[in-house]
Amino acid sequence: MKSAPFKPLLLLVCLLSCSVNAATTNAPVAEPAVERHYHTKTPYQPQQAMSSYQLVPAGYTAVYTQMLARHGSRGLTGMKSDLAFYNLWSQAQKADALTDLGKELGPDILKLMQANFLLGYAVPGISKPGYGNETRQGIDEHTELARRMHERLTGLFQTASHVSADNASPRKILVLTSGKDRAVDSGYFFTQSLLRQQPGLQASIVYPASLTPREDKRPQSRQPGTDRFLLYFHKLSGTQDKVTDASDPLYPTYAASQAYQSYLKSRELQAQEAQILSQPSLATAAHAVLARLFHTGFITELEQGRIKAGNTGTYSFTSEDGKFSNQLTGDGETEIRSPVEAALALYELYSAASNMQVELARLSSGKFTAYMPSEQARVFAAADDAISFYSKGPGTVENADITFRMAGILLADFFRETDAIASGDLSHLAKLRFAHAEIMIPMASLLGIEGMSTQQPRSMLYQYSNNAWRGEQVAPMAANIQWDVYANKQGQTLVRMLYNERETAFRRDCDAARISPDSYFYDYGRLKNCYQQRISVLKN
Repeated sequence: MKSAPFKPLLLLVCLLSCSVNAATTNAPVAEPAVERHYHTKTPYQPQQAMSSYQLVPAGYTAVYTQMLARHGSRGLTGMKSDLAFYNLWSQAQKADALTDLGKELGPDILKLMQANFLLGYAVPGISKPGYGNETRQGIDEHTELARRMHERLTGLFQTASHVSADNASPRKILVLTSGKDRAVDSGYFFTQSLLRQQPGLQASIVYPASLTPREDKRPQSRQPGTDRFLLYFHKLSGTQDKVTDASDPLYPTYAASQAYQSYLKSRELQAQEAQILSQPSLATAAHAVLARLFHTGFITELEQGRIKAGNTGTYSFTSEDGKFSNQLTGDGETEIRSPVEAALALYELYSAASNMQVELARLSSGKFTAYMPSEQARVFAAADDAISFYSKGPGTVENADITFRMAGILLADFFRETDAIASGDLSHLAKLRFAHAEIMIPMASLLGIEGMSTQQPRSMLYQYSNNAWRGEQVAPMAANIQWDVYANKQGQTLVRMLYNERETAFRRDCDAARISPDSYFYDYGRLKNCYQQRISVLKN
């Protein structure tokens, strides 16, 4: 976008022009681990080495960056599938119906439970140990993500204290989370990593006020740096977030959230999930997995409904130093009543274990790959992907944008931040947002990213064979979308998008905004015009 040159922007460009382009000096990224089909629980790996990024066009320097990131690798969210499957295993043990491999599984489940009960204990930055916390792996994912951001944009961050809109105060690094513990912790570990790279950034870090409905009588109760409308829009509640005034800028987002939550309870979605779970390939895979653990008679009884197990019972675990104990009782709401349900529960434990490698290694456990062969894991991942595709992802053509319309407020925020930079307002250096898969996935759909946004007709069930959408690519742990903004001395502004640190094209019909046919740098004015209809749907 061409505009009259602004003095703050010119000064920043001049300062940055003298900096070393750090993006060309990084070490190669390690090869990813062998594919194990972990769905959206896939541990994070950057998808491209910085050294292979396209060169920044001549005359342009980075003037701003912004990011949306999913929280890092975590433990199980609650004592559900682990306890239910352990109770199933206990029944098999009493019935002498375990294979040699099956006998090893029960103790490993107990170790997995122990790791989740104590997760985060004695880790600085985690206030409440237990289920749902980030693991050591998750902490490292955000620590390294921040380090690479700083390495890529060293020159930009080094000017934080030198340039602002009024040439007086440091440029701001806005940090915003959903308010949920693992998102808050991700933001904490990310910013701490930035500060280790450059301690002087502390003066720039700001936690902005939350977007608040006009009718909220206690706006001060919303924690600074927490924003449910931007980063938890899939679960806006009638008690905490209700908006009844149609003229309130937040009303469209609230209404879209309510429509989405109604869709999650719809007969249509329930029927689609039932169709997914009734596929013969799923039953075949379930029997293959369970036959390695249980005797045939036990599996037959489970199939006939004579055996079932739920997450009932009370357990307690204490830390090695004896200073922390955690006791929990299962709520009985998670039930295993069939071989498919049993295999899917085990798949969930297998996926969770991939995020807890450090914690399980300390307990001499980590063998969950032994219980879930790759061939069957792929079948269960495909089923999970299908369910996520309809419940969080692009969904069906006939349902239009019901699963991602609510993300409009977030996309508008990305453009609003970039608008300020393009107009010469340099008060913000970066905006860092930390959220969840339920936010990343709709955002990818709304952006129209190839392979992440293609809808299915109702008449054609989502399958790996007919759609490129994959949870492990759209929303692995610590998934992230980053927009780096560049400017030249003439006031022209470019944007490059990184998705999981891979240079990524915007929607295909925005190709005219590229500065050249194969470039990942987009003229900002033309890019915004291309998205204008989408960002105006939910005005804020």
